[in-house]
Amino acid sequence: MTNFFTTVADYERRNMKKTLLASAVSAFVLLGCTEKNQSPEAGLSDAKPEIQEIESATAAEVNPLLTEWKTDFGVPPFNLIQDSHYEPAFEAAFEAHKAEIAEILADTAEPTFANTIEALERSGSSLTRVSNVFYAVNGAHSNDVIRDVAKRIAPKMSAHLSDITLNEALFKRVNAVYQQSKDLGLNAEQTRLLENTYKQFVRAGANLSETDKQRVREIDSRLSELSQQFGQNVLKETNEFIVIVDKLEDIEDLPQSLINAAADLAAKNDAEGKWAFNLARPSINPVLQYSSNRELRKKLFEGYAMRGNNGNAEDNKAIASEMAALRVERANIMGHDNHASFVLERNVAENPENVMGLLDKIWPAALQKAELEAADLQAALKADTGETDLQGWDWRYYTEKVRKAKYDLDENELRPYFEVNIVRDGVFDTANKLFGLTFTERNDLPKWHESQQVFEVKEANGDHIGIVYFDYFARDSKRGGAWMNHLRKQSNLDGYVHPIVTNNFNYPPASEGSPSLLSLSEAETFFHEFGHALHGLLSDVTYESLSGTSTPRDFVEFPSQVFENWMTKPEVLKGFAKHYETGEPIPDALIEKINKASQFNQGFATVEYLGAALLDMSWHTLESTDKPDALALEEAAMARIGMIDEIIPRYRSTYFNHIFAGGYSSGYYSYIWSEIMDADAFAAFEETSLFDQETAQKYREHILSKGGTKPGMDLYIDFRGRKPEIKPLLVKRGLE
Repeated sequence: MTNFFTTVADYERRNMKKTLLASAVSAFVLLGCTEKNQSPEAGLSDAKPEIQEIESATAAEVNPLLTEWKTDFGVPPFNLIQDSHYEPAFEAAFEAHKAEIAEILADTAEPTFANTIEALERSGSSLTRVSNVFYAVNGAHSNDVIRDVAKRIAPKMSAHLSDITLNEALFKRVNAVYQQSKDLGLNAEQTRLLENTYKQFVRAGANLSETDKQRVREIDSRLSELSQQFGQNVLKETNEFIVIVDKLEDIEDLPQSLINAAADLAAKNDAEGKWAFNLARPSINPVLQYSSNRELRKKLFEGYAMRGNNGNAEDNKAIASEMAALRVERANIMGHDNHASFVLERNVAENPENVMGLLDKIWPAALQKAELEAADLQAALKADTGETDLQGWDWRYYTEKVRKAKYDLDENELRPYFEVNIVRDGVFDTANKLFGLTFTERNDLPKWHESQQVFEVKEANGDHIGIVYFDYFARDSKRGGAWMNHLRKQSNLDGYVHPIVTNNFNYPPASEGSPSLLSLSEAETFFHEFGHALHGLLSDVTYESLSGTSTPRDFVEFPSQVFENWMTKPEVLKGFAKHYETGEPIPDALIEKINKASQFNQGFATVEYLGAALLDMSWHTLESTDKPDALALEEAAMARIGMIDEIIPRYRSTYFNHIFAGGYSSGYYSYIWSEIMDADAFAAFEETSLFDQETAQKYREHILSKGGTKPGMDLYIDFRGRKPEIKPLLVKRGLE
């Protein structure tokens, strides 16, 4: 699943500003320029006057973030950018943006779509460039210096954006254009941009009294600070937790590649000759799945589940409570009963009632299935140890035992077929068969980390589309999860701008004697994140703020989840999943086992996810501005839905980065909402053929290329001819 934690404060705050800032702090989420069909090596052809022109970076005083990037394809010069460059670049970009806004306000002509709405769309390009690079690096390769810059910049960014959206004279111009919109002869995309711009000003508080405007500024600034601190606390607790194992016999049932990785981690932590495990997914997940050492499983599980809840300097309970109270207060100022109501009015779901209606419709069947699964696991535990107290740290371990017994499928026997580069090639081959795309590795382009891979993406006819970066491996400088960023978004307002996107993962790095071998779910994550990348790469719109993944939160996961479906189809697996040592394709018998077991443990997976989605809604349907007790709120939320003791929500409150340090407040439900569309959309291919060109081109034309130029449901109907049906999802998950 995609995560996006690199924003000013909240997703809804970012969304309010993204037209003005041209997605400067867009993260994937979810986050300039060449003429289409001309040489992509031309770099940035429309550099602002404040951008210095330099031929090299030999002069120490030159800040590469504020220069014209004379790199191939206009990629960021990561080889020249130093940590010390970020803060002064932000300060210069703030000033440049202020000057551009002042220029709009100084225009004495009557407000028009061109001199106001498009002028706002053009403004902030320097800030967009700096922000896109900074937040991408902050998420994937941070350090103490960068994290300190993030803390200092967050309130400044919030204040800067508030100064724009709460500027009375600027809103007067926007409103003047909006009021005559029906008479302007605008096309559909221009109309969408105008509506978005107007609503973003209104949702930011443009119609409020001066007293309320000032309070909104204060709230946004404080939320920005708290959000940064929350995420940094989670990262610190994740990085600092480690378990050292002294005896090989305590872990000898783990795969050898993971034992090697544990030895490497121990050596890095001054424990040469021992084995170490931490809370990074490549470390903790295999232990929970394969280690018979119950005490080791318990230590890691509890370390993970207690992050941000240890009563120390990194405790997040008070931060979550204060953020929830501030969000209620801001929602009230904006005329809403709660934060969820405020956020969801712009999503496909529209309101909290519709979200809860969907979640409550799926929950009973998922819980019933999870209870049946728990009974099977309890029986396996008793047969194995005589114990009758199945716990959370037992679930994944006995899941593997039951999977092996029922389907003769051991996920470890799959890993040799999913070496990371082999999976990458499978992703590329699928995109080629669907859309004709080709991929050429570019070892000459600068990177933020030496382990990255960079590829040029082209059309079947050789035309340049864009650049994609892959950052595969877990490390202390990277936050958890997997996500997509835009380093540059596609647009065509002043010449065609080609996109530059990144996919970021936390895969196990290669260790002595073993390459990076992925689990089945990790391989599926690669397909998922590349679905986001395709959404950014194949965008073909005019305005940057409507480009790529600039869609409602409950639509943005749809293209990524659709792309996952191809991975486990036999014809796709046979094409790419080859043993990393022998080159032999994955056996048909193993593929058959994968597909027979596809609905296994879906009760757990659905309940774990829905628990987090419902916890999110519990936090954000609060209507009191009193600070809630974080643990009491979570306990009550889980009791209301009848969560069983053996399962905790995928994210507990104190490390729920999605909703407190990212963009998903009132939006974590969006994965299941999008999955309804994903299952129904993939059915269109199953009704024809897996790589049916007519269906693929229709999907590209109506979904991938359109960004946020139309409401999400309208785009879906354009593709499918009707609204999505829920039945394919229930069948896919084995809930019907």
